Amino acid sequence: MIDFFTKGGIFMYPILLCSITALAIFIERLWNLRRVQVLPLDLVNEVEDLIRREKIHEAAMLCQNNRSSVAQIFLVGLKNFGRRREEIKDHLEEVGRQESASLERFVEGLGTIAGVSTLLGLLGTISGMINVFSVISTQTVVNPGSMAGGISEALITTYAGLSVAIPTIVMHKYLQSRANTLILEMERRSVRLVDLLKEKKRND
Repeated sequence: MIDFFTKGGIFMYPILLCSITALAIFIERLWNLRRVQVLPLDLVNEVEDLIRREKIHEAAMLCQNNRSSVAQIFLVGLKNFGRRREEIKDHLEEVGRQESASLERFVEGLGTIAGVSTLLGLLGTISGMINVFSVISTQTVVNPGSMAGGISEALITTYAGLSVAIPTIVMHKYLQSRANTLILEMERRSVRLVDLLKEKKRND
């Protein structure tokens, strides 16, 4: 394996760095995009139940002691209880954008890494072919063995670049889809919260 890596030339090192970075981002985002971390349904149901029983302060305290994204959004809505629906909705949208950006953090970086890995593989291919033609230009009778190094470099870097880029694209699409699903559900739950608060205000 080490010999294979060495034959790929200098461009194998940044490709390796890309693979390590992509894997680290994927694991970190996978951990932080868990539903229990972002949108725990137990918390959502309990907050809604407290609002129905007109225990707004208790609901706010519950959200304040929870670090999930939806809890931070709910907390803003609960703190603005009594205001007009449009005002509450504006505040929720503002904090919702912040939480959405937090969920999507580093995800676009995977797309960049996939593109860079592909280009590094192509650059390694060009470098290997340059070496091959350099050998050809300096020899009257071309020895196939003397060209093997350049050809190996070209093929290995192409292989390595694509081997990193393809799974990185898959990871990027998966995390993007996961984040979008959670964001849409948080938006739906936020609208439901606004409606519940509006209903309680009207009853008061």
